Parts: sequence; structure tokens; C-alpha cells
Amino acid sequence: MDRKLTRQAASRIPRRPAEALSVVEEAAQGTKLWCGVTVALAGLGGRRGRRAGAAGLAAVAVAQLVSNGVCKPLADRPRPPRDWIPHDEVEDRPVSSSFPSGHTAAAVAFAAAAAPSWPLVGALCAVPAAVVAVERVQSGAHYPSDVAAGAVIGLAAAWLTRHSPRLLGPLRPACS
Repeated sequence: MDRKLTRQAASRIPRRPAEALSVVEEAAQGTKLWCGVTVALAGLGGRRGRRAGAAGLAAVAVAQLVSNGVCKPLADRPRPPRDWIPHDEVEDRPVSSSFPSGHTAAAVAFAAAAAPSWPLVGALCAVPAAVVAVERVQSGAHYPSDVAAGAVIGLAAAWLTRHSPRLLGPLRPACS
């Protein structure tokens, strides 16, 4: 199923929409998009915006650590074969493991972590997060299962950053 969906996504998305997908993905590269959203939230959204942006960036950091620092080295899955991708975007993909999608993990983490503080912002951020996920398959950088795993990691990172204060409990120094 992964192979079939990868080939279909790479060959059936028309050129102009594929270019638009690439623009959003490029903005999300290196978390630029999420940092920019955080700056806008902090400047325009007051305390609520700062809280949403901080939660989003914290979740992005956790998602990146798990996806790129832990899972990719363990999985070491090759990217989809170049001959499956009928366009030149395949030349611009990373050489790291395909599994999981770190871009998707970060995008989903930001949107899901910002949503509890500001639901509208979370919903709006879900749009570029979905675009990033689709683009990663369309460009030949990932299989759909890589993107699905990245989304799960992003959701887990958002949940963890939201609940970690309660999970850790009151941390008190051993010596007072």
C-alpha cells in the first residue's frame, strides 16, 4: 500500500498545486514557519498567543528529538526509489532515514500543542501541517507510513508537553 500511494501521490498532483505544496514545506523547513508563527502570536496575541506559541515550540522540540534523534537512526529506512518519482523534486530530498517524517512530526506537534491555548490558531496551523504531510509524500521524500508515524509522534509530543508538569509532579529539592 505504501508503494502504491507513494507512486500515485508523486505522479497525480498537478504541477501548480505541487509547487504550492513545496512553498509551504520550504517555509516549514528548519522550523522557520513555526518560529514565525510564534513571533506573530507573541506580538499580536498577548498572553494567550505567547502561551500557544511557547507550547507549540516546546512540542516541536520534543517531536524533533524523538523523530530525528531517536527513531530515524533506529529505523534507517531508505527513501522511496528515485525512479518512482517522475519530477525533479526527488533530487532535493534528505539522505537521512525515511522513517519517520520529522517535518510532519514538527508540524503536527506545533498545531496540536497550540490548540489547547488558542483553538482557532491550532485549527489554522493544522492546514499547513496537512500540506507539509502531503508534500513529503508527493516530493518522494517519504512513504505515507513515514508521514503517519510523524503525525503520531507530533501528537504524542504535544500531549507530553501539555501534561509533563502533572506527570512530573512537584519537583522539590532534596535539601531545603
